Amino acid sequence: MPESIPDDQELIKKLLLKDSRTFQLLMDHWYGSMFYVASSIAGEAIADEIVQETWVSVMRALPKFEGRSSLKSWVMRILANEAKTRRRKESRNVSLDQMDDGWSSDPRFTENGHWQSTSKQWHSDSPDQLMQAIELEDCIKKHIEKLPDNQKSALMLKETEAYTLEQICNILEVSSSNVRVLLHRARDKVLKVIERFEREGKC
Repeated sequence: MPESIPDDQELIKKLLLKDSRTFQLLMDHWYGSMFYVASSIAGEAIADEIVQETWVSVMRALPKFEGRSSLKSWVMRILANEAKTRRRKESRNVSLDQMDDGWSSDPRFTENGHWQSTSKQWHSDSPDQLMQAIELEDCIKKHIEKLPDNQKSALMLKETEAYTLEQICNILEVSSSNVRVLLHRARDKVLKVIERFEREGKC
């Protein structure tokens, strides 16, 4: 059974003492999600390097950590900043300024961005249940990887890491309306994949 993570206060204390076991524990628990976010923002080729650079920045800034958010949220925000800086250097920055918000006008989604109801093709299963079905898993993962960087990051943070909209705004440094747009568009594309799979039986 994996070793559990101590509370933030204990983590910070041990990290400030440069406790290697604590650092390794956090890497074991957080590396996957950190790599995924870095990859989503800046590309898989440099994601590992970004994770390493993030930890250097974290250790430098840790004495100034004020505890306004959880330690993990703070680390993830530093990670996102590192990734966006690298992406700009690679001339791959994507502007969100021209995005239009189709969130509230789409009848398929609730105000919070969840599916309003099941498709006619889904019978008694909900979209959320179908997303987890074995026969759809590979297909969905394949199409999620094809999403634009920020859509993929927002979707992963919301659905995999269970971050709130406010936390996602802080990590990606975009407005609440832009986060809603990102999630709406990402979910809309996944929804179409599921509908096609249910209708045609192929990805």
